[in-house]
Amino acid sequence: MLIVLKYFGLAFSALLPVVNPLGSALVFLGLVGPAPAEVFRSLARRIAISTTLFLMVVELVGAALLNFFGISLPVVQVAGGFVLAAMGWGLLNEKDASPSTEETSAATAELSSLEAQVFYPFTFPVTAGPGCIVVMLTLSAHASRTKTLEDILGHLGILMAVVVLSFTVFLCYRYAPGITRKISPQTIHGILRVIAFILLCIGVQIAWKGVESLIQSVAK
Repeated sequence: MLIVLKYFGLAFSALLPVVNPLGSALVFLGLVGPAPAEVFRSLARRIAISTTLFLMVVELVGAALLNFFGISLPVVQVAGGFVLAAMGWGLLNEKDASPSTEETSAATAELSSLEAQVFYPFTFPVTAGPGCIVVMLTLSAHASRTKTLEDILGHLGILMAVVVLSFTVFLCYRYAPGITRKISPQTIHGILRVIAFILLCIGVQIAWKGVESLIQSVAK
C-alpha cells in the first residue's frame, strides 16, 4: 500500500503542473465561449474520460516503446528527469499573464460540433500536451526497473493518479465559468509557482536515480 501511495504522490505531483487544470480550464473556456451549463458538463465528462484513456495508453505502452527503440530505462530516467526539472524551472520563472478568454467561432457552435473536438484539441494538446507524454514515459520507466510486485504496484499508483487528475480536470472544466469569476489569475499563478518548485525537485530526484543506475552498471 505504501508503494502505491508513493507512486501515486509522485505521479500526481509531476502531472499536476503540466496538466494545470485551472489554467487549462481558462483556455478551454476561451475555446468554447458562451455556452449553457449542460454543454460544459457534457464536454468536461468526455474530455476527462479521453484524458484518462490517453494517459493510460501512454503509461502502459511506454516500456514497449522504449524496448522497440532500444532505449534503456536509466537513460530515460536521466533524460526525463532533466526535462521535468526544466519544465519546473520554466514554470517557476514564467511571467504572470492573464489567460485569454476571447470568444471564438466555437461560441456559437452546436454541442455536436464541439464534441467532435473532444480529443483534438480539447484533450490533446490543451489538457494533456507533449509534456504529459514525457512525464508518463519517465514515470513508466521509473516504475519498470524490474519485473516484481513492487513495479506492478508502482504502475497501479500511477494509474490511480491519472484517474484522480482527470477527475480534477472534469471539475475545473465543468465549472470553468464560475472559476473565472471567483479565482483571480494571480492566485492561480501563485499556486502554480509552488507546484512548479515541487516539479523541479521531482525531476532532479528522478534524474539522480537514473545517474545512480548508470554508475552501478558501469561499475559492474
